[in-house]
Amino acid sequence: MPIDLPVLTIIDAIAWSSWLARSATTSKGVWLTLAKKGNTTPTSLTYAQALDEALCHGWIDGQARGGDECTYSQRFTPRTAKSLWSRRNVENVRRLEKEGRITAVGYAAINAAKADGRWEAAYAGQSTAEPPSEFLAAVAAVPAAQATWDALSRSNRFAIYFRLNALKTQAGKEKRMTAFVEMLARGETLLPQKQKLVARTAGRASSRKAADSKAAEEKPVLATGTRRTATSHGDGGTLRRSARLLKTSTAPSS
Repeated sequence: MPIDLPVLTIIDAIAWSSWLARSATTSKGVWLTLAKKGNTTPTSLTYAQALDEALCHGWIDGQARGGDECTYSQRFTPRTAKSLWSRRNVENVRRLEKEGRITAVGYAAINAAKADGRWEAAYAGQSTAEPPSEFLAAVAAVPAAQATWDALSRSNRFAIYFRLNALKTQAGKEKRMTAFVEMLARGETLLPQKQKLVARTAGRASSRKAADSKAAEEKPVLATGTRRTATSHGDGGTLRRSARLLKTSTAPSS
């Protein structure tokens, strides 16, 4: 069950840093009030400032939620042993290290991530994330899966990348990649998507086209065959019988 975190509203980045220095190791987290662009009341604290201070004290940001015309809230909590690292935050930490701002608590979180592989496995942002080449090759080998992949939103592609990147063993990744290819081949997605998927739409269009083509081919063949039979026999009775059959078959039903 999610923890109901308190709302924290403080005046600026200095106050946020001071709060973390006192509470980083005892608090379970807060909904931090952040300023929207151009606002300084009730706080001037921006997201970028809040994130820097959080990284310095071993904390990390989470989801955001709405507020009013001046502010919104962002979830900030202590890092855990399973907290994943983004490449963006790895770069932020390197900058903060050069500035001499990281605390002992912050270094503890960083060193733990380096020790267990999370640091090296840092994930890319949504705009640059790219799944493993072997996964893309597996998708390309299944036309229906490729059609769905081509129609995926950026969020759905990132969701697949993120889940593959989080797996630690190659065996685990291969198993998950197979499952994702099968999912895509069925025209399914991890996240809801408004856009109609190509795999599903193309499949229906192809079926309709094939059915129409078959019907168009069969009708002339049958008609031509009837004429050839009648002509080759030279039998007026055959022609008359064919005409009667045609008239009967086209009559409306009661």
